[in-house]
Amino acid sequence: MIILGLNTWFHDTSACIVRDGELVVALEEERFSRDKHTRAFPELAIQQCLDYAGIDYADIDHVAVSIKPTHQWLTKTAYALKAPHKSLPFIKHELVAGVFKRKRFKSWLRSHWPAGQQPQVHQIQHHLSHAAGSFYVCPYEHAAIMALDGSGEWACAWLGEGRGNQVSCFNESVFPNSLGSVYEAVTEFCGFKPNYDEGKTMGLAPLGDASRFIEQARKTVSVDEQGQLHVNLAYFSYQYWGYRRCSDLFHETFGTPRPFNGEFEPHHQDVAAAFQQVLEECALAMATILKQRTQAPYLVIAGGVALNSVMNGRLLREAGFDDVYIMPAAGDNGTSIGAAYTVLNQVLGEDRKTVHDNPYIGNAYEDADIEALLKQFKLPYRRSDDIAADTADLLEQGKILGWFQGRMEIGPRALGARSILANPAYPDMKAKINSEVKFREAYRPFAPSATVEAASEFFDLDVEAPFMLKVCQVREDKQALLPAITHVDGSARLQTVRKQTNPLYHELISQLGQRTGVPVVLNTSFNIQGEPVVESPRDAIRCFYSTGLDYLAIGSFIVSKADDNTDRAQA
Repeated sequence: MIILGLNTWFHDTSACIVRDGELVVALEEERFSRDKHTRAFPELAIQQCLDYAGIDYADIDHVAVSIKPTHQWLTKTAYALKAPHKSLPFIKHELVAGVFKRKRFKSWLRSHWPAGQQPQVHQIQHHLSHAAGSFYVCPYEHAAIMALDGSGEWACAWLGEGRGNQVSCFNESVFPNSLGSVYEAVTEFCGFKPNYDEGKTMGLAPLGDASRFIEQARKTVSVDEQGQLHVNLAYFSYQYWGYRRCSDLFHETFGTPRPFNGEFEPHHQDVAAAFQQVLEECALAMATILKQRTQAPYLVIAGGVALNSVMNGRLLREAGFDDVYIMPAAGDNGTSIGAAYTVLNQVLGEDRKTVHDNPYIGNAYEDADIEALLKQFKLPYRRSDDIAADTADLLEQGKILGWFQGRMEIGPRALGARSILANPAYPDMKAKINSEVKFREAYRPFAPSATVEAASEFFDLDVEAPFMLKVCQVREDKQALLPAITHVDGSARLQTVRKQTNPLYHELISQLGQRTGVPVVLNTSFNIQGEPVVESPRDAIRCFYSTGLDYLAIGSFIVSKADDNTDRAQA
């Protein structure tokens, strides 16, 4: 049985193939269209998934879509009618755009299957795709579940429990009572792009003083005894789908917003710090309620807010759970996977047998194809007999490398397949990569990857963090060894790497450890600001030559920007 999972409605559109319960491949449309966070129908991702799986449209039995457009439709309409003079953006957002998206989906169906031969289509509620879908691929038989984002069809938060094949919802918070939307508003206030750049706000927060605005920030959003969210809408205007998300009262209380690409003032950092703390407090309150109600040993976190790894780290430390699971594509990109497994395990009643603990589920490229491209472009390169050892030598010397190996990871975090790597022991490395390679804000931190065997020696995390979604502290006596990945508050967004999951990346980190005594690399996504992570060798080469990268380790080849120790490729 083959299920095609799709996110066609929201940003970060994506597709996946589940065959006989196995997650064969999952891909994000942005990697092929090169339009970051695209909302376009995932036509390219679908075709790539079919090609990788070696199947055709006729082989698909079920299509699972992470949206149920009719869900809570009357509630949404009644909400809009309460303020008819402000309902035009709502009509455009919910009605007009929705009609076109549904027509696009139906046209796609008709174009690939004759009438009467179409696969069964399942429309799965968005938050069910987040929550249930994440639970069905987690390693736990019993877990509390919390899904948080801006909004789905209308829900903004989902609290529930999973046992075996059964998932139950305790309550949902609905728009406009949205913790995600509040954080999006703060992201806009800080001069970033809301619904896309919340990670920048999270990174800015440690530079500020939360105490300056924390009491005022706590007045904007709260959690009741049942776990329901309540937003004081006097501070916001996102509820009207307008051109700005913060109200005049917000500006009067917290100060002048930062213009896009403008200078940071102290109050921008302080507001980011205060609302990061409020986000953590609200999530912790909800998780505590879930723990008390379920007595589950584990917590599953899903939705776009689950990408806030600082929040996740605090939940792990303080909510009373043994561990937390967040799938690598916790945002809307992962709902294609969530919808597919909700159909498999809940709708069709198949037993759970897949654990999504391997993020490397994208495309891969053979050495022959890579070398053909290097020759076509007449680039200086050499073949390496031991790419991990040779790359470790370059990292020890302080070189910055593009690392393009194996199957592409899914999600916004580079996890050692499409990564930019450097030696974190160099004090100036963070500034150098931000200015010369990534072309982004100087304050933004970089994450470390460490072997799972050595992680606890350098970081105060007692569980694994394979998807770089749990922030911890760098041990105080190790911070001087790792200046390029230690944030201003001593924290780091750690990735732990298992040999069984990514043997080549594990070997590279180990080789660097043998040379330096520190088996940790600086790891950031292989892209520049504003672009998606590279997908193909062509993307990697283009990014390599448009940035300050020193070398490119791609397949079995090392590419340089000069002819030093390389063989000029012949056409």
